[in-house]
Amino acid sequence: MPNLPRLFVAGALLASALPLPGAAQQPAAPYHPGLGDLMTAFVQPRHIKLGLAGSERNWGYAAYELSELRETFADVAKPVPKHGNLALPDAIASTVEQPMAALDAAIKAKDDAAFTKAYADLTASCNACHQSADHAAIVIKVPTVSDFPDQDFRPATP
Repeated sequence: MPNLPRLFVAGALLASALPLPGAAQQPAAPYHPGLGDLMTAFVQPRHIKLGLAGSERNWGYAAYELSELRETFADVAKPVPKHGNLALPDAIASTVEQPMAALDAAIKAKDDAAFTKAYADLTASCNACHQSADHAAIVIKVPTVSDFPDQDFRPATP
């Protein structure tokens, strides 16, 4: 069940926001997910979907997922601006902005080879960031199968 970790994270986020039945309503400290939760729940699925869309040459959907990935990186850096000694906005800017710009150009040009290279560069940048954050055990790779069995990544046929 490849989606089980994401489902668990999503369920935990939802459950943490709901009061227990019959519980007295006391102000609770707000839940603040950690960087690992945010990356697994939000960044990683966008990375996967972008790769799958590009591998199917679904340029419209790849453009959408690239835009969502950029937005997600920006969103993740807001609640977690610093992770250990790593300033997250700076780390994101220095590692993934250039490969995402190359992906944008490849998508606009509908260039399969350029997309493949830029996506591999983005993936390597993610891994370089993990290493610099002392999380070298987290290794991201180019997806070879879909974790989203209910979604077709091929371009729509008219």
